[in-house]
Amino acid sequence: MSHSNPWKFLSRRPIYENPWLRLDEDEVINPGGGKNLYGAIRFKTQAIGIIPIDEAGNTWLVGQYRYVPDEYSWEIPMGGSPRDEEILQTAQRELKEETGLTAKRWTRLMRLHTSNSVTDEEGFVFVAQELTEGETEFEETEDITLKKLPLTAAVQMVMNGAITDAISVAGLLRVACAGADIASVSEQQWLMKIQHDAESIGF
Repeated sequence: MSHSNPWKFLSRRPIYENPWLRLDEDEVINPGGGKNLYGAIRFKTQAIGIIPIDEAGNTWLVGQYRYVPDEYSWEIPMGGSPRDEEILQTAQRELKEETGLTAKRWTRLMRLHTSNSVTDEEGFVFVAQELTEGETEFEETEDITLKKLPLTAAVQMVMNGAITDAISVAGLLRVACAGADIASVSEQQWLMKIQHDAESIGF
């Protein structure tokens, strides 16, 4: 079902810009017919998350202190993809940098918007399988702790509030939903279901 845009754009005033994002103040006519100023954060990159899963059903989480929320955060490996780079290429690079892992098999799991009332940021989550362990390649700004744990335990961290990052929450729950109960079915069964479900909706 298609929907027409009820918002009418009038003008734009750039407020701030850096290499990663731009903050604009747009003058618009809202769906009710009134005139408003709308602040919008427009990203120059796409957010890429990766859920690595080994043959034993383990995954890896990344722990780091996040400056803006002023909190320590457990997350799936992730990074920003420049607009001129293939998102799979970004996913492969970020997985290697943050965990030391490389993967032979990749499945695009989902597309999402992280906070669509204020930003156009678009995110993608991949599942990485058939893993080989290697050395990490952390960036200068990263002080990262790695945690290897059963995937079921990572999903439980979402459910008990220990993981709050939106892309991590969405990706891990999407993996969990690929099987009726990932604790009671084999890894191969629910990984095959992930692949099938992703392909059935056009991924």
